[in-house]
Amino acid sequence: MQVVIVTGSAGLIGSETVKHFANEGARVVGIDNDMRANFFGAEASTKKTRDSLVKNVRGYEHHNIDIRDAQAVNDLFKQHGSHVTAIVHTAAQPSHDWAARDPQTDFTVNANGTLNLLEAARNFCKDAPFVFTSTNKVYGDTPNRLPLRELEKRWEIEPGHEYEPGISETMSIDYTKHSLFGASKAAADLLVQEYGRYFDMPTVCFRGGCLTGPAHAGAELHGFLSYLMICTVTGRPYRVFGYKGKQVRDNIHSFDLVQSFAEFIRQPRAGEVYNIGGSRHSNCSMLEAIEACEEISGKKLNWKYEETNRIGDHIWWISDVRKFQSHYPNWKFRYGIGEILAEIYAAVNTSASN
Repeated sequence: MQVVIVTGSAGLIGSETVKHFANEGARVVGIDNDMRANFFGAEASTKKTRDSLVKNVRGYEHHNIDIRDAQAVNDLFKQHGSHVTAIVHTAAQPSHDWAARDPQTDFTVNANGTLNLLEAARNFCKDAPFVFTSTNKVYGDTPNRLPLRELEKRWEIEPGHEYEPGISETMSIDYTKHSLFGASKAAADLLVQEYGRYFDMPTVCFRGGCLTGPAHAGAELHGFLSYLMICTVTGRPYRVFGYKGKQVRDNIHSFDLVQSFAEFIRQPRAGEVYNIGGSRHSNCSMLEAIEACEEISGKKLNWKYEETNRIGDHIWWISDVRKFQSHYPNWKFRYGIGEILAEIYAAVNTSASN
């Protein structure tokens, strides 16, 4: 039977990936030790999702492995060997705020952990596509140098600029402040590319914008739309950091992202890089997101504004996904921002009622 290895398998993207490939008939081997609870507290734990996968997904095999443990990773890959048909690596320390608190943990999880996985793949299943969930933070604060206009509720790029459709992979990742998280993910990103090019392995970096969906265990430091809806529904205070609340993010549903993974795995390339996100199809500013959450929930958000922005935070980010679409024309968006928020509200409301 075909085996798909998924790291961070109980997280938002990992769990969506598990379900997708299990539904396709693959045996899915998950790696997740719930470090999210260590990063963001008990309410961000992925244990509930892990238990649901073990109980409800046929053939799912879970391993409580820390990806920093090279021997454990190697042993698992050796066990499945040539049966492995794909690796989807979503495990990470995902917050640039948290990274500054403990740079060593951040770097060893994001960079060393990725290296361990790449080496295990090279040793035991070299031809299996290796999908890495990178981040737009590899570009650092370079996007903040773009010519932006201030509108009533959002910042917007000047009309006619080359990045008006979205920021493409042509943007440099050099000469910029990345945040420590951005640096650790950039190191991993370059490793994934290098294993593709140097060792001729089918690897890809998906540099994501905001990845979201109803399964997101949102926390203040990570999970923008999920945490915003949690605060709106429960009355918990919310803080907006800088840029007048007009900072723009594109948001891609976990379903649409995993469909892009599947497209690549069906027709892999070596050392590829794609910006991936909601693009012009699905994006919003902070102020627009607050309004939408209030309208959907029928409740007012208790929020306050803090002038100081987060270090390395983007004023305006919209992904240009046209390169990926040109390589994989069968891939289409299913979810827009309205559908995403409606699903998140339903999930949060159900959770709050239990």
